[in-house]
Amino acid sequence: MSSIATQLGDAGQTSLVGGQRVSKGALRVESYGTVDELNAALGFARSICADEVIAAATLAIQQELFQVGAALATPPDARKGDPPVTQPMVDALTAQVHALEAMPGLLSDWSVPGGDPAGASYDLARTICRRAERHVVRLGEEEELAPHVLAYLNRLSDLLWLFGRKLEIEAKAQSALRELNAKPGPRWSRAW
Repeated sequence: MSSIATQLGDAGQTSLVGGQRVSKGALRVESYGTVDELNAALGFARSICADEVIAAATLAIQQELFQVGAALATPPDARKGDPPVTQPMVDALTAQVHALEAMPGLLSDWSVPGGDPAGASYDLARTICRRAERHVVRLGEEEELAPHVLAYLNRLSDLLWLFGRKLEIEAKAQSALRELNAKPGPRWSRAW
């Protein structure tokens, strides 16, 4: 039986898809490592989410994040075949965003994270997703990105924000910024 403790990374290097050795601090490694962190955060969020629809959607997203990570772990010269992240994957996230946006009250105000544990866990995942997106933007400024990765992460962060708001509404949490601050005035039409 082989061990996961290969000791090959003890000097601070790792292998990309295709075998190229790079620093564990390389931006490409930081990018797919942050996607891995996002996947773990979503696993936690799903584990405490009582909304079966959101939990099922989260599991599907987690499975797709392995494809996103693979796209990021593969340098341009090692890519073969169809891209692991596709436009239909982005379109599916967009459809979920539009469906949730139609929910009354969901986009009525900024929200202070923490009104509900499950909602807060999706907010945390959203911030990790945005960090992954920033890393991928910087990576794309240095070298060619696999198609659709950036759009996928951008759409996913929107969806995660909406998941958090829906869970807060379902929990009847008082998280709206204007309500918490007791300030009058018009609410924002979008909270990001």
